[in-house]
Amino acid sequence: MLGKYLVQDLREGRVAGRIVETEAYPVGDSTNHAWPGRRAYNGSMFLERGHAYVRLTYGIYNVINVVSEHEGTGAAVLIRALEPAEGIEWMQARRPDTKPRDLARGPGRLALALGIDLGFDGADLCTGRGLWLGAIDAKPTPFAVTTRIGIARETHRLLRFYEPGSPFVSGPRKLLSAG
Repeated sequence: MLGKYLVQDLREGRVAGRIVETEAYPVGDSTNHAWPGRRAYNGSMFLERGHAYVRLTYGIYNVINVVSEHEGTGAAVLIRALEPAEGIEWMQARRPDTKPRDLARGPGRLALALGIDLGFDGADLCTGRGLWLGAIDAKPTPFAVTTRIGIARETHRLLRFYEPGSPFVSGPRKLLSAG
């Protein structure tokens, strides 16, 4: 998913950013919101891959995940950070007095910058309209792998992926593996 674009079409234009950081929450992972099974709050995680799972975290921020498995499975990838690419003025209007580097740096900031709220939960991100995932960059995106951020269980798992050297990455850049 690194190197793809997360795009939102607005009446006034378009807001988009290139994905530079993600975290995976696979089947069988006790930190995965689908771990207890299908519930009202996590139902969209069980949709077909390519759908949005938007949730409220810490009772404050929305964050966006992309369902990553077949329908009924319950796994997703959290988009942690974007490099702003288009509609930066709208991102800045939503996050005034914020440096361009920090507009979509971190999952909560990213959702604020793109105007992602719970209304996008369950959206099909493969339609090419509304909120959607755009094409990947033509050149391969180098990536690094490390442990996830802000979890208390399964802290040893290498399930965080980011673009090394990107100033838009949200968390520590402790490299454990590269690809």
